[in-house]
Amino acid sequence: MYKNITGIILSGGKSSRMGVNKSFMKLGDYTVIERVVKLMQSLFTEVILITNTPDEYKFLNIPMYEDLYKHKGPIAGIHSGLLNSKTENNFIISCDIPLMTHQIIKYLIDFETEHPITVCRADGFIQQLAGKYSKSLLSKIESILETNEDEVRNPNQKKRKCNVLSLLDLVGAEIVEAKNLDFYKDGTFLNMNRQEDYDLILEKINLSPK
Repeated sequence: MYKNITGIILSGGKSSRMGVNKSFMKLGDYTVIERVVKLMQSLFTEVILITNTPDEYKFLNIPMYEDLYKHKGPIAGIHSGLLNSKTENNFIISCDIPLMTHQIIKYLIDFETEHPITVCRADGFIQQLAGKYSKSLLSKIESILETNEDEVRNPNQKKRKCNVLSLLDLVGAEIVEAKNLDFYKDGTFLNMNRQEDYDLILEKINLSPK
């Protein structure tokens, strides 16, 4: 159990491709969000949820915080998580990665690096929404978010992407190759965006689609 690291769950997506709030879809006896919360609570003494609809998640009985920068995507959720965290190091995970394992989380947390972010490259992508983030990133994230705000007010300027990969490029991140980890299983970072993703996750945990 990590006492000096905060577990931060992001649940701010609109689930537009799924058609329903994917956080509340069932995986066996638990919803997706309950499954992720239980995983995080088994590792961290402090777990918080970042959501702009806190009333929907009251049943989880964990501290919740909203984005300070609205409608800016996951990077705004990361900002809110770090802002409200009481620890320097934090493990951030999106609510729609229900196959994440203790082993991956522990490996990323314990990986020795001087970089402020540690994430995996897995299944062909940098998995930026499941990794260790330092609270020291706050000013850099605010710079990205506020620059984007300025460009929205000045539409003639060239727009920059206001996303998490911009942050990784800006600060430098430790990228761990998941394929080199003997305990890594393909699909661990599978996130639920579409019905077929949900069906595949059910299959991987030996449940049948309802």
